[in-house]
Amino acid sequence: MFDAVYSWAQRTRTLPELRFVNHYHDDGDYIAALAARILRYWKNHGRPNQLVMSFHGVPARTLELGDPYHCECFKTARLLAERLGLEKTDYKVTFQSRLGRAKWLEPYTEPTLIAMAKAGVKRVDVVCPGFTSDCLETLEEIDMEGRAAFLTAGGQSFHYIPCLNDDPEWITALCNLSERHLQGWDTRLAPDAVALAASRSAALAQGAKE
Repeated sequence: MFDAVYSWAQRTRTLPELRFVNHYHDDGDYIAALAARILRYWKNHGRPNQLVMSFHGVPARTLELGDPYHCECFKTARLLAERLGLEKTDYKVTFQSRLGRAKWLEPYTEPTLIAMAKAGVKRVDVVCPGFTSDCLETLEEIDMEGRAAFLTAGGQSFHYIPCLNDDPEWITALCNLSERHLQGWDTRLAPDAVALAASRSAALAQGAKE
């Protein structure tokens, strides 16, 4: 997404003010919304033997080049586990969506699910904290393919915990995050329509085309 904005900006003479939210993996409101989602699910469906936190994978080379994504995923997982009151033995962090032959971040999600089933884990719950909205990579890859892999390997019960989607706590967290990043910009005053019209008229009088 950033690349698309930069590419567009290279072709644009009049640039708007730009600000990017680069990271929110450890944002307190985000972690709280994730934890609340999981706890509500467990209240209705009971708890698993193991919770798997599956993040989108990227080539392992990105970590070697200094990309912080790997560390951010593990920090999200650690903070979420602490919020849920989990021990290190209660959950696993994995990476999904591997493509091609190159090594990607490990451990991979589906082989981990298969190994857990073969090791005697009866029920596993899978959540995808790196996806704020459900998509093919959560609904098909995890809830369908991951489910089939775990059950075929001997697991008894597979639960997929939906992403935050339009969860009110997540929307509030997103609003708070946005407001913090808007600090320093005047967002309180609406444009003066009369002044804008007068400015446009003056520009047209000077020969402006629009």
